Amino acid sequence: MDPVYGSGTLLLIAALAVAVLLVLIIALRMHAFVALVLVSFGTAIAAGVPLADVPTISIAAFGSTLGTVALLVGLGVMIGRLLEVTGGAQVLADTLVSRFGEKRAPLALGVAALLFGLPIFFDAGLVVFLPIIFAVAKRFGGSVLMYALPAAGAFAAMHAIVPPHPGPVTAATELGASIGLTLLVGVVVAVVAWFVGVYVVTTAWLGKVHVPINDSVLTGGREAEHEDPPGFGHVLGILLLPLVLIGANTVLTTLRANGTVAEEGGLVDALIFIGQTPVALLIALLVATYTLAVRRYPRGEVETLLNDSLGPICAIILITGAGGMFGGVLRYSGIGAALSDSLADLGLPLIVSAFVIATILRVAQGSATVALTTTAGLISAGVADAAPSSLQLVALVLAIAAGATVLSHVNDSGFWLVGRFFGMDVKTTLRTWTVLETTLGLSIFVLALGVWAVG
Repeated sequence: MDPVYGSGTLLLIAALAVAVLLVLIIALRMHAFVALVLVSFGTAIAAGVPLADVPTISIAAFGSTLGTVALLVGLGVMIGRLLEVTGGAQVLADTLVSRFGEKRAPLALGVAALLFGLPIFFDAGLVVFLPIIFAVAKRFGGSVLMYALPAAGAFAAMHAIVPPHPGPVTAATELGASIGLTLLVGVVVAVVAWFVGVYVVTTAWLGKVHVPINDSVLTGGREAEHEDPPGFGHVLGILLLPLVLIGANTVLTTLRANGTVAEEGGLVDALIFIGQTPVALLIALLVATYTLAVRRYPRGEVETLLNDSLGPICAIILITGAGGMFGGVLRYSGIGAALSDSLADLGLPLIVSAFVIATILRVAQGSATVALTTTAGLISAGVADAAPSSLQLVALVLAIAAGATVLSHVNDSGFWLVGRFFGMDVKTTLRTWTVLETTLGLSIFVLALGVWAVG
């Protein structure tokens, strides 16, 4: 849809919508799902979307988000429940703690999440890691954020700047940057930015914000009985299975794209299929069900365990979908298009412009991936004129990713996912997750400036 109003008016509408949403949820205590749907409809109308199209556009954005999140969360939380009830999560947590020690448990969780986050998307990785986070948190007590934020921040860092995740791949392609060089530099930047912007910030500050441990999202309020826990290798194998399948998918897709592997081939097609994230998680769930649960419990009880695992996440899925609806309405209203003319020529150095434009788009419409891809398109002409080096092109991708990471708030579906998984209200999520995403993004940007200078 072409914007009905100018960029200034649309930004004002977006700002008022966010303000109304916060008042409804924080001050009036309206349920977040209802508030998000209500504000989404109101924002669409205020932005000039034809009344007849408002429900269609809103439902399409809601469904698009659910299509991405619901399947992954549902399969992931089933795996998590099986690991929790059989004692697998506790075994893995105990092993990590014994190897790293109590004081370095948050570091251990973060390092593990960085490894798992290379091929796995943010939401899928976080869901699979939930039982491990809760097991470690329950062992040592204190705020769950001390253990949750390093892991969640690690997945966020890898998702934002490291191929094969869609945002950095699209941005690199749009700017003409090498995917391979972006991967190599991106991994190093992700690790350093995570350590400074996530781990240090969490242990020194955010982890001390007290949020009680509430793992009912996995247990449904029922305590697990660990009479015959599986071995460490068994648990690690179940967690690595989707990692290996998704990694194989990534490698084969890349080889096929550059012509190393033929376009047609039944075996390659099959491996790419089973390496799709939902399929890989489904296979891991089937393996976990048989090797962990069926051998320990009657089949009827296994079915009950899996069914009970879905109940606590219904609200999370609906709220996340409604958050996606709100962001989708903001995008459809034309904010990105309206901002293009006013942001494309800021008179700033190219790498600073990339960061500022991505930040504004991120704050305005919520989606990090959309901010990444839109910003890359906006600055592509300027990049062609400037003729930067290969390393500087990578630095531009990193700067865009940095801007697309900062200031996650109520129009970002990931904001709701993290807040609800770890039992935080909106105010606490703003105080912690929004701050963490911002320190992570700023750390990435500082490192991008260094890469730009070296290049």
